[in-house]
Amino acid sequence: MNADLLAMFRNKKYMLKNGKYQHALDLGCRALSGKDPVLIARFSRAHLEQARDDGTINLFLLFLNRRIRITWPEFECRDRLSGTLLPIPDKVLLVHYLNGALNAGGPPETHEWIAFQDLPDGRFYHAAFDKRAKAPLIKGFGANPGLLQEAAARIYHADPIEIGDYGVVVRVLPLVPLALVLWAGDAEFPPNGNILFDRNSVKLFSAEDVAWLAGRVVYPLLEMMNK
Repeated sequence: MNADLLAMFRNKKYMLKNGKYQHALDLGCRALSGKDPVLIARFSRAHLEQARDDGTINLFLLFLNRRIRITWPEFECRDRLSGTLLPIPDKVLLVHYLNGALNAGGPPETHEWIAFQDLPDGRFYHAAFDKRAKAPLIKGFGANPGLLQEAAARIYHADPIEIGDYGVVVRVLPLVPLALVLWAGDAEFPPNGNILFDRNSVKLFSAEDVAWLAGRVVYPLLEMMNK
């Protein structure tokens, strides 16, 4: 795994350049303001904790095998166990998820897997997706594809899936499964892989969100491999 690429992904200056993520977060929070948190909890499959004396409501979501507390109406996002504030790109994903789930009425999984390029605007963002997620997945695990299932089970409690030679399903959010798939190489062909999404993901996220989300899943796995 290229250490420079990993550092770039984790570097806050890179993630926050030009205020892109903060702007997206502000827009997402504004869209949620004034909406009914009970409906949002129902459609996103979040657990809602009733209002306290100060009027604050807590929503709890499972995000990449971590229980996240989202305060309402401030939209502060913390890991419930550690109390750590989530980085802004993660908050953007959660706020976009809540908006998408509300607007789409909590779309159930279709159990139909599609590739990134089949998403609306997927071809436009495909180069970024490939650089951020697909290529690092293949480079990191292609030589030892069996380690993918072990690492994903340890970090995300991922389940194996019968696609490719080695595949796992990661539950990113309650309505968002994601499949990581690898094909072992041989004398004729190098290792290959793909990242697949449920068809209803398009109702929850933009292609740009999905590209970031895929990288968000892959990089902790690569970090484990590098330890």
